[in-house]
Amino acid sequence: MTRKTSTLKPPLKWAGGKRWLIPTLLKLWKRFPEHRLVEPFCGGLSVALGLEPDKALLNDVNPALINFYKQLQNGLKVDLPLANDEQLYYQYRSKFNELGLQSAAESAQLFYYLNRTGYNGLCRFNKRGGYNVPFGRYKTINYLDDFSPYQSVLAKWEFTNGDFADLLVQKNDFIYADPPYDVPFRQYSQHGFEWEEQVRLAEWLTKHDGPVVLSNQATEKIKTLYRDLGFTLKFVNAPRSISCKGDKRQAAREVLALRGF
Repeated sequence: MTRKTSTLKPPLKWAGGKRWLIPTLLKLWKRFPEHRLVEPFCGGLSVALGLEPDKALLNDVNPALINFYKQLQNGLKVDLPLANDEQLYYQYRSKFNELGLQSAAESAQLFYYLNRTGYNGLCRFNKRGGYNVPFGRYKTINYLDDFSPYQSVLAKWEFTNGDFADLLVQKNDFIYADPPYDVPFRQYSQHGFEWEEQVRLAEWLTKHDGPVVLSNQATEKIKTLYRDLGFTLKFVNAPRSISCKGDKRQAAREVLALRGF
């Protein structure tokens, strides 16, 4: 059964977020409302907040992100000074990289500030694990300092930080997988997400007996990979454009690969 609460907005800016895809996903999710939602790549949390499942297993390889969500479960409040200031941004970025997760609550506050203030909603780490997103160029930023409304919504959800293949998935779980795109930039974590990982994910998803939805950019390699594994493919236009020939641009095409419907 889905929640009856009003939908909360995702607390973070998130490049590649799937809030725009919720109407499409809801049509699929409503066929399995009693199931647990499993997201191997929960990202900005737009899908879980949009579908509002009673039970969810939400995973991400980014430890700072999962720590932030766990602090939301604890009723996170921000007591750091928040300002759209370049000097303060780099001061906090250095502090965040030095601190790591030694102080979970403080790390979550710093992560939130960096996310809201950094460039274009990016979350990027270098190969040493350092957060390296530059200062953003926003005229104004509306910061939150009290996340208590999220506490009750996230209370029954389980958050984990690890590899998708290590998730303890149950037979009837509804899996929604939104991995990093099959594009040149994949440095979302210090380890990246290469083509071999795309293949490993696809093969892992084929082993699940319940409903599966995968979203990715509709590259020829991705389409071939999932079609050859027996998935049903559906195509949607994303609310962004990509370069075409010359100066022309076209709507970005995304593919949904479906199993178990």
